[in-house]
Order: sequence, then C-alpha cells, then structure tokens
Amino acid sequence: MSPDAFIDALPKVELHVHLIGSASVDTVLELSRRHPGSPVPTSEEELRAFYTFRDFPHFAQVYGAVNALVREPEDIATLVLGLARDLAAQGGRYAELQVTPYAHHVVGMPAREVTEALDLAARRAPVEHGVEMAYIFDIPGEFGEEAAKVTLDHALQEPPAALVGFGLGGIEQSRAPHRDAYRDAFAAARAAGLHSVPHGGEMTGPETVWEVIEGLGAERIGHGIACLADPRLVDHLRETQLPLDVCPTSNVCTGQVARIEDHPLPRMLEEGLFVTLNSDDPPMFATTLADEYRVAARVFGLGEADLAELARNGVRASYLPQERKQALLGEIDALVAR
Repeated sequence: MSPDAFIDALPKVELHVHLIGSASVDTVLELSRRHPGSPVPTSEEELRAFYTFRDFPHFAQVYGAVNALVREPEDIATLVLGLARDLAAQGGRYAELQVTPYAHHVVGMPAREVTEALDLAARRAPVEHGVEMAYIFDIPGEFGEEAAKVTLDHALQEPPAALVGFGLGGIEQSRAPHRDAYRDAFAAARAAGLHSVPHGGEMTGPETVWEVIEGLGAERIGHGIACLADPRLVDHLRETQLPLDVCPTSNVCTGQVARIEDHPLPRMLEEGLFVTLNSDDPPMFATTLADEYRVAARVFGLGEADLAELARNGVRASYLPQERKQALLGEIDALVAR
C-alpha cells in the first residue's frame, strides 16, 4: 500500500477544527454573495488571496469577516454538515468541532436557534456522511468578560446535546487582563461536567501553557507548541501525558512557525509528548486532515507505524464513549496488520 493510500484508509478523528474555519471555499462564496457588502470576496481567486495571512492578528480579522457572514441557523447546520462531508472523504470518523457562541450572539442569533442548528447537524452527520460530531464551546480570548459570560451561559442554559468541552481561543496576548473571568468561567463549566480544552502556547510562550494547566484545569491543550522553550514544562507534559492538539500547517500560515520544515512536531514526539494531529481551519489554510498526515510523512519522515500511532492518539484523547474508542482503535490496528 502506498503512503497516500495508507493515509486515506487510516481511520482518523479531528479534535481541533473550528466551525467557521471549516467552511469550504464554495460555502464562503455562497454566503458572501448572499450577504453583499461584506469585505469577503465573491470570486474564488480573490477569496484565495484573501486567505493569505500576514500574521495571526490579520488571520483573526479575516476569520471575523467570514464569521459575520453566518447569520442564520441554517448557515450553521450547513457548515457542520459540510465538515462531516469533507471528513468522510478523508477517512474521518469523528470530530470535536469548536464553536464560538459569542460570534453568533453579536450578530443577533438567539442561543436556542444556534443550539437547534447544532443538534440537527449532529443528528444528520452520521446518517448522511458516517461521521459523528461533538462540540466544544470556546471563548474568543480578545473579548474578555462579556464573551466569557455569553459562552458560559449558552453552555449551561442552552447546550447542544453533543456538547463535550469548553475552550478558550483567539489572540493569546489579549487574555491577561481577563484572567480571573476566564478562570471562573472554566471552573463553572468543569463543575457542570464539561471538559477543559483551551488553546495555549500557540502564539505566546510557555507561560500561557502553564496558565491553561494551572488556572483553567486543561485536560487537553490546543497547539501547545511553545512548551519546548521550558524544560520543566516538557517534563510535566511528558509525565502527565496531557494531550496537545497540534496543527502544523496552521502554525505556518499564521506566522507562528517560519517554514513547515521548522515545525516542532518531530521534537515534540522525540520528547515523548502526547500529540494529536489536526487541521484547525482547513480551507483557510489550504489543507485537510489527511494532508496534515501527508505533511507528517513527507516533511517529517514519519512511517506507517508513526502515523497510525498519531491516529490512535486522536482516538484516545477524544471524548468518545469508551466502546467507540475501542472500535476505532481496532480498525486502526486492523489496517496496520493488513
């Protein structure tokens, strides 16, 4: 079996992908034509140029412009089902999709309507595409106390049935003034039974990773690539096997890593850290989940056994029921044995 054929056949889960960032080019073009006056282009060539990011703040600006096109519950369901369709074509079986309730709140969409759209899509995705969907509600870190309150209220008062986690994303440099509000929100979410899955160490240093561990009770961390600058943190992550959801192409596209060849993923694996492989915002970064596995093979030299172990890590770090985990791990083992 060729490396590409092996990657295509490998059962995969996606643990770090954002609702808006998962929107296909065709979907974004449809929305921008439906809602004229947006800065989002209405031609494919211009949109692909629009997705060339100078740095992370520029990426956040573009992301916000695309998010502003999602104005109706039907738009949300379309995005979720589009991701399920795309994952199915790559051997994807399950995704934990990061949703930002505050972004829908500010355009006037009621929480109940957002939840109904998410529930509808989660019911349809396995039937129509063979992909199970779960959700993580994340706070956009640059919007402070109000965003924390809106996100927590939605999670506790109008949660979709498939809500499994509570997160924190956005621009990490903007978090510090709101630290206590985020800590309080995460404490309440964890008390309600949600898993803590914040971003940390994507665009700042190890201190952000320590904060999400010690201040937010992180059970899994988005990115975490800055951890390597702190040997004590590396030791802690190795000892605890706290999962890190790594997104190599994303880190290059947003300017966190200069070249894909410089990405710290190989060293993270050499250090014995628990790593999962993910796509983050795939159409915006011209990637897919399968393409991230291809990067791991072609750029970092990972073989079939290494790729299969990354896939297993994704399953183990997921919040799937134990029986579903065992079934997917069995499928991966069967592919490797064949």
